[in-house]
Amino acid sequence: MYQHETPAMRLSLLLLVAAALSAAPAAAQMPPIVVPPPVIVQPLVGGGQPVGIQQPGALSPEFYGQSCPRAERIIAEVMQSKQMANPTTAAGVLRVFFHDCFVSGCDASVLIASTQFEKSEHDAEINHSLPGDAFDAVVRAKLALELECPGVVSCADILALASRVLVTMTGGPRYPISLGRRDSLSSSPTAPDVELPHANYTVDHLIQLFTAKGFTVQELVALSGAHTLGFSHCKEFADRLYSFRDKGGKPEAFDPTMNPSLAKGLQAVCKDYLKDPTIAAFNDIMTPGKFDNMYFVNLERGLGLLSTDEELFLDPRTKPLVERYAANSTAFFDDFGRAMEKLSMYGVKTGADGEVRRRCDAYNHGPAMPK
Repeated sequence: MYQHETPAMRLSLLLLVAAALSAAPAAAQMPPIVVPPPVIVQPLVGGGQPVGIQQPGALSPEFYGQSCPRAERIIAEVMQSKQMANPTTAAGVLRVFFHDCFVSGCDASVLIASTQFEKSEHDAEINHSLPGDAFDAVVRAKLALELECPGVVSCADILALASRVLVTMTGGPRYPISLGRRDSLSSSPTAPDVELPHANYTVDHLIQLFTAKGFTVQELVALSGAHTLGFSHCKEFADRLYSFRDKGGKPEAFDPTMNPSLAKGLQAVCKDYLKDPTIAAFNDIMTPGKFDNMYFVNLERGLGLLSTDEELFLDPRTKPLVERYAANSTAFFDDFGRAMEKLSMYGVKTGADGEVRRRCDAYNHGPAMPK
């Protein structure tokens, strides 16, 4: 169900990079990027504490200082080994972390495996493409921690720490992470398809979704910068390549907001995506393995992959932020770090609201029964 990288996928990725390079000269002729005036960040919903965010003081960066002092080092060593063996691990773990936190909070509910008796978030259609290598990375870290300090470090904390380690390892910022999360006692097979953003969402829909969870427009754009890593399957953007019609219904060869060289390269790469759903393309075709601000630079050049990506540059509410991050990587790193710190605290569970699983893919004593 969770797809690993295949030879065909790797070939597709390489072909797409070649297409991107052919588009680079045209992009290089663009005028210099001008830093826009400072962006005014909208307040959180209702003011005060964001929806679903744990009150300060419940968790602590030193939570495992006595019980498992080498926890972060162990996780870092496992992630380094996994990332070196499979360079798409960072993007995969980051995506799994987002899918976990945005559905019922950062509680490792996305890690629960389905059984013949009980379905989980794995069964949600939007989660079918989550990479198996990301789950494997968390499992490996859990096994190593269970040898060092059994029954101490939660899977939710492993996923949060692993995400930060991999962001930093690939060149991104290091941001604070408080620890002490408990793992969930339930996992909904229907919630992810409702609560997670889809590739064809409009900016209106994205803003509505993020605002409902207490996140600002600025945090939406900053978190979208995670697309600087990883890849998307062709089905996620095929509507931009084939049988595209403008708002008036006029047929086009492809979405005209796309760089023509990129669009034609993608059409060639993805032509058999219906027969082979594993065919994919890099989200950031210029520096796909590096965490940087090139994702935003790409949007200005028509090199965005998903329609939701490109719309961030077209919408007046988000365009100033895209331009700011494209021109200033430090601003992006600062805002991304703050947004990730806030995301990592969304809907966390403590005490009797959760447990520390012995295995990340299974409850200790079965799922919680509805009251």
